[in-house]
Amino acid sequence: MGKQNDIWVINGPNLNMLGKREPELYGSQSLSDIEEAAQKRAANHGLSLAWHQSNHEGQIIDWLQAARNDARSVILNAAGYTHSSVAIRDAFLLFEGPRLEIHLSNIYQREEFRHHSYLSDVATGIIAGFGATSYLLAIEAVADLLQDTP
Repeated sequence: MGKQNDIWVINGPNLNMLGKREPELYGSQSLSDIEEAAQKRAANHGLSLAWHQSNHEGQIIDWLQAARNDARSVILNAAGYTHSSVAIRDAFLLFEGPRLEIHLSNIYQREEFRHHSYLSDVATGIIAGFGATSYLLAIEAVADLLQDTP
């Protein structure tokens, strides 16, 4: 049986508060607004996209594990877990297709503790610092990567 979705976007903690939380840093769009734009961009490439968000580490791990059977690629914004979760890193590494790490802000222009990512060394690529456009850029990258993947 084939993969159910071309792309799984998995969002970590506090991203459900976008538009309300530090809009000067993260922008005024809600996560729902970003999802709508991402769905349109994926559809423009003929790609299906499943969208997930959780504030719970275990749920994110469960989704990363499930993506092995149900997705061709993963775009992960692990948010604060980027800098603290070896368990999410290990689950991310288990996924065998293109796996992108994304961030709304440029984590290297932020506090020192945000400069380290447990995901970067196992990611196919990293997109950071473009606000909501980071998601759209990730979809563009995945569209290119999936062209050569059955």
